[in-house]
Amino acid sequence: MTRYAIDRSRNALIACWSTGLGDTAVVVAGLPSGISSHDALSLARALTQLSEACWRCYTHPASAADSHEPHSEGWRRQGERDAFTVVPTALTSPNLPSDGHMIQSYIRVEEAAHRVGRALHTLDAAELTTRVTIDVAAELAAIEQAELGNLSERARQAVVLTREDASPVQVAQADSMLHDDPFGPETLFTEIDPAAAAVAAAHWLHAAATITAEYAGLPATQIVAEADNIEALPHETPTLVLELMADGASPRQAVMPMIRAALRVAEGEIPNITALKQRITAAEQMIDKWRDAQPEVSLDALNLRITPLDPTRPALDLLEDLLSGIRGCWLLYAEYAIDRDEAGDLDDEDAEDWQEHRTASFFAEVWTAPGILEATIPANLRMT
Repeated sequence: MTRYAIDRSRNALIACWSTGLGDTAVVVAGLPSGISSHDALSLARALTQLSEACWRCYTHPASAADSHEPHSEGWRRQGERDAFTVVPTALTSPNLPSDGHMIQSYIRVEEAAHRVGRALHTLDAAELTTRVTIDVAAELAAIEQAELGNLSERARQAVVLTREDASPVQVAQADSMLHDDPFGPETLFTEIDPAAAAVAAAHWLHAAATITAEYAGLPATQIVAEADNIEALPHETPTLVLELMADGASPRQAVMPMIRAALRVAEGEIPNITALKQRITAAEQMIDKWRDAQPEVSLDALNLRITPLDPTRPALDLLEDLLSGIRGCWLLYAEYAIDRDEAGDLDDEDAEDWQEHRTASFFAEVWTAPGILEATIPANLRMT
């Protein structure tokens, strides 16, 4: 989302957002001289809250809800998204106190817009109101652009957000990037929604694990955990994704429920009581095992979690883990696919060439797997 701040040195309202590499900022408007610091900061805070409410419509789309019946979650989300149309009016004609009362909306987007409008009303500066209205319109346009899968310009801030759904356009773009570089290019983090990138990464992880399993003589579901013996890897989530796909789940079906569950945990909810009980049981077993060896061990030392993903950044956390899983496949592939004697007495230059050769060999075999869209089409129906 966009955060707004007051630049005291220039007496200006600025807006800043992340690009995946770092934050960028623009000047929204100069502030009238003589306004109080409190009123200026109140406007910045109200604008930030409006941006947060609006971007939540992107991260929590109605399409991801289970029900759209009246008063259901999907119905409420659609109401929030529909409120985009009333935001401009709320900025210039907000609900104001009257006879000790004031109308407030139950729709977060609408009420947040009225709060900005009231902050502007207090400042009573026509030029500032015009500039803020233009900037908010640009923010709404960026969200609409992100919904269509185009994360350029201001919509690029979506690359650091976690969405409950993945754009097919973004999944296809991420899949193409990973086809060219299975380890994950930087553009995967700066141009692609992380949930969509994670769906594509799950597809290529499965391909890499399947190929490596043929050399290692192990089930594909054990490949990343086995690679952890070569190099420390975050193997829990990649293994879970591989297990789900081994049971017939598509990359999307394996990835999105994990992301949605973590988002609910971040909001203080219990996404799945059965799964929570299973994690508690596993945690209790782990505690008992550790206490047998170390009676004084504390819970803090075990770093136990109620969700495998970081609730504050679940999609990015999962994407990073899945890319580490692909690297783990490469590590194990190198152990089995290349005759180790070939690297026996090589000098530094030859060893570097050998390293490049085994990486190229791994990439070449992974590339033989169908793309994520092709993989969903029966072989007899694919275009040749």
